[in-house]
Amino acid sequence: MKLHLLGFGALALLSLGCSPGAKELSAPIKPLFVSGQVIHDTDDPAIWINPDNPSQSLVIGTDKDQDGALYVFDLEGKTIDSLVVRNLQRPNNVDVAYGLKMGERRMDFAVTGERFTSKLRFYSLPDMKEIHPGGVEVYVGETGDMYRDLMGVAVYHDQTNDKHYVFAGRKNGPTDGTYLWQYEIIASDSTLDLALVRKFGKYSGQKEIEAIAVDNELGYVYYSDEGVGVRKYHADPAKGNDELALFATEGFTLDHEGISIYKLNDKEGYILVSNQEANLFHVFPREGESGDPHSHKLITTIATSTISSDGSEVTSTTLPPHYPKGLFVAMSDDKTFQFYRWEDLAGDKLKSKE
Repeated sequence: MKLHLLGFGALALLSLGCSPGAKELSAPIKPLFVSGQVIHDTDDPAIWINPDNPSQSLVIGTDKDQDGALYVFDLEGKTIDSLVVRNLQRPNNVDVAYGLKMGERRMDFAVTGERFTSKLRFYSLPDMKEIHPGGVEVYVGETGDMYRDLMGVAVYHDQTNDKHYVFAGRKNGPTDGTYLWQYEIIASDSTLDLALVRKFGKYSGQKEIEAIAVDNELGYVYYSDEGVGVRKYHADPAKGNDELALFATEGFTLDHEGISIYKLNDKEGYILVSNQEANLFHVFPREGESGDPHSHKLITTIATSTISSDGSEVTSTTLPPHYPKGLFVAMSDDKTFQFYRWEDLAGDKLKSKE
């Protein structure tokens, strides 16, 4: 959700009684690059890391409209026109995943959700060719348009059994604990399908839910209940549907939005959550604290140059030549995506991957 508080400076948050971390704010950090503008409305980015040449990695971002698109950018924010996917029916979120087994080959892919069709659309990477033309419908059998209003999308790769799953979230999901639907991706030589494996997840009924993020190594899925906080569950359906944590409940101006995870190693790092209207990102420990991996207390707050940021993504992988400690990408409500060096965000408060 976007409320255009463009004149609301990040430093003004000090007068709103925010959490102690907010008192450490300084001037907003400037991005290294800003992408070209999309036609309608940027919403969510994803980063695909080229395993053969990280400097040729891609950023994929949604243009949210009834005549929407997936834009593809290089690491300086320049649009790669030949890879842009157009004529999508209001794509909200996008995510990428690696190594989906399709027959004898492995394929990296991007997935986005079309809100107006309740379909997931899958594209091979790096060529952005559609894997299953026309998409795969979700929420089959669900009654009422409000419960089919697809928004959030995230992929989980369980490397213990080599299964890929996709999470699909609704704008106004039910409050009965079945907000998120999780599907296993069933792939053949040339196409794929979805098999529903569970329905789970609390929803407060306040505002909406859009941002979803998955920690593949630790096996957790997070999503922003916008008016309440961030909810945490096991990503493995075999581990049950109990809520593990509800955090980031204080110090936000209005909406809790985009979630991204910076990984120092397989266990440690940071969870970044957008305080949308304040142009801030709140940072929490990925690993929790000693004795309680589900206690995520605020570490610090970062002021960025974004305007009302919905979606964001981060990687700790070195991406030459500009991002030795990783790349953070966030949408901005001026039809662009902003590209930041991780070390610029980290400053002297946070660590970087060695």
